[in-house]
Amino acid sequence: MGGKKANRKGAIITVHHSPVSRSRAMVSFGNVTVPAAIGRSGRTSRKREGDGATPIAEMQVLYGFLRGDRLKGLRTALPMRRIAKSMLWCDEPRHPSYNRLVRAPFKPSHEEMSRKDGLYDICLVLDWNIRSRARYRGSAIFFHLIRPGYEPTAGCIAVSLKDMQRLLPHIVKGTRVRVL
Repeated sequence: MGGKKANRKGAIITVHHSPVSRSRAMVSFGNVTVPAAIGRSGRTSRKREGDGATPIAEMQVLYGFLRGDRLKGLRTALPMRRIAKSMLWCDEPRHPSYNRLVRAPFKPSHEEMSRKDGLYDICLVLDWNIRSRARYRGSAIFFHLIRPGYEPTAGCIAVSLKDMQRLLPHIVKGTRVRVL
């Protein structure tokens, strides 16, 4: 069992941009390839806060969030936290909690984790600007659920619920997401 976990930990999810649209991609993991949405501005090697681009990088999956009131029985070895209404993610570069989970009430700019649109019903936190944080380098780069019609994200990677459920059993802390 330890070998399997080590293999999964070293696994790579690859995100290839689509030639059809700069905000579309294909996510590949093992023999599974699924459609995805990425940032409205496509990809960039110079990620900045608010640019709407997905960073061209290799990022580790750190942990995930789950709307337990909406989804039950997920198969995953990834550490998952149940989302509470008070959970927010700070995206204000000048604040000391920039690119960190914070709790309401919180006045600086932030994202609500308990979203009405369901995008974060499953939300995996990628290590973009988290362990080694720099102001204005971008925040809240997640691997989450898609909007209808594969609408672009603000810089995240998004797949359908069905596809996330196919991928999630194979993702552990340390699995890498490589955006090409």
